[in-house]
Amino acid sequence: MTAEFIVAVHAIVFLNHKGCCVSSEEIAENICTNPARVRKVLARLKKAGLVGSKGGIEGGYYFTGKAAEVSLNDIFDAVGADIVNVKWRSGSQDIDCLIACGMAGIMDDVFRQLNDSCAETLSKITIAGIDNKLFGANGGKK
Repeated sequence: MTAEFIVAVHAIVFLNHKGCCVSSEEIAENICTNPARVRKVLARLKKAGLVGSKGGIEGGYYFTGKAAEVSLNDIFDAVGADIVNVKWRSGSQDIDCLIACGMAGIMDDVFRQLNDSCAETLSKITIAGIDNKLFGANGGKK
């Protein structure tokens, strides 16, 4: 998991709730981070078709999806990377020992299973579900 994922989810939930075009400065203020970081993450979300942007004085970003259909896995895919990502591997193929030459592959399988399991869990959580947890079933638009 990365901080960019957290920024992305927060931004989309905020944009969905606002229901209008919002500046990166306003989004950043709500997330408690800087606007440049928000714009970097929103660029990935825009490329994935989850947000749109509008230029000019009234410009900013807006959520383009349907809250009930966009899952956290969609957002995670847009931001990129694996949930579990370990670059170092123990052992070596050059050592004459089944443990030393086999553990890297075993652990890669474990990490793959964890990533698949997490992706399945994230796919069950929608923006609408988060909105309902925050504001109840009636919304509470601000």
